[in-house]
Amino acid sequence: MTEPTHVARGLAGEEIPDGEDRILTAPNLITLVRLLCIPLFLWLLFGRDDRFWAAALLAVLGATDWVDGYVARHFGQVSNLGKMFDPTVDRLLMVVGIAAIMLDDLQVSWFMPFAWVVVVREVLLSTFVVLTVALGARRMDVSWFGKAGTFALLYAFPLLLLAQWPGAVGEVARAAGWAFAWWGIAFYWLAAVLYVRQAVTLVRETEVPSS
Repeated sequence: MTEPTHVARGLAGEEIPDGEDRILTAPNLITLVRLLCIPLFLWLLFGRDDRFWAAALLAVLGATDWVDGYVARHFGQVSNLGKMFDPTVDRLLMVVGIAAIMLDDLQVSWFMPFAWVVVVREVLLSTFVVLTVALGARRMDVSWFGKAGTFALLYAFPLLLLAQWPGAVGEVARAAGWAFAWWGIAFYWLAAVLYVRQAVTLVRETEVPSS
């Protein structure tokens, strides 16, 4: 007779595959380093008033967004914590990026509509995800469109910071920044629609038929 094994479960009660309940993994460490770099970015921008290196650091943080996921898949270190930790840090980076541009730019009005489009999406989708989990649906994985939108936006923010640089550098940064920004918004909202459709399906699957 075999001994019963412990089955790890997620927030919605879903079964977590063996090994995915780990915490101390290389991908989670990479995500933690990215998180700890956020205060450094704020110090460079507001403490040192060094817009160039602040933008460079924010660009590196955005460019390395794929690294933790690649390491997790390539070396078999996917974890339940990582699936939540990575997108949480991405969202925090976006919030910090938006706030930094609004506080740093004296002409905030041009950026406000863009900022609200991102913030409203985050609030609505986060609220919806919490509700679906409360209804018993399992946690949804991040989609390709969501990752692509996040990647584009995390590149848009440092470029828009550099848009205030005088001369040709600022002009090129502004054009590239807005290109990344609008593509990012498009993918970001498309991902939100797909998440809602997926969540509705998952909630229906968890409904118990009445007797």
